[in-house]
Amino acid sequence: MSADDVSADVDGITTSPSPTRDRRDDGRPEQARPRDRTGRPLPYDTTGVPLIEEHEPASVEEALALGIRLWEEDRFFEAHECLEVVWHASPADDADLWQGVIQMAVAGVHLQRDNPAGAAALLERARARLAAYPDEHRGVAVTTAVARCSVLRAALERGEDPETLRIGRFPASSGGAWFTRDPSSLGRDDEPTPIPDEPTWVTAGRPRSARRRD
Repeated sequence: MSADDVSADVDGITTSPSPTRDRRDDGRPEQARPRDRTGRPLPYDTTGVPLIEEHEPASVEEALALGIRLWEEDRFFEAHECLEVVWHASPADDADLWQGVIQMAVAGVHLQRDNPAGAAALLERARARLAAYPDEHRGVAVTTAVARCSVLRAALERGEDPETLRIGRFPASSGGAWFTRDPSSLGRDDEPTPIPDEPTWVTAGRPRSARRRD
């Protein structure tokens, strides 16, 4: 997903759609205009500014690992795009878990953009979604994540400067976050999970097709 395609209903980031879009060979949008690490568009001749990078994980598990690594580097915009792959591939029972995690990442983007209202709104959405899960689920430290959302939102409501607040490390348990297609599973899948073309919880009951990479 490109920066122009991010849905406000999902994660609270909106950008102005481009009137024309370059397309890759596989039909997906190509974002020719450079963007900074928070996803903001920059002039074409921009130099000396860290830019977002395109990431092409080969599996859902790789997307999760990449999303966590980018999160640890405070590259929350890129992290949220990688984690959306996990969300889209998850079974319906886990969809709110991964969406809540994504919304935490997007709250981090809003903090970096000095948008306290946007950050507070996303933190509350994330907290509400994550609070429905056990203390630890799929290797996500849910209790830690929920508490962090509450603390950060309270700080924003007190008027603290967003630039002084941090989302912190990815909320993983000691064994690390992991993905499974099976909602009854107690551990990682044995085989890598292909990246689906559409969210699993939308295509439930229809045959799943893996995204073509050639």
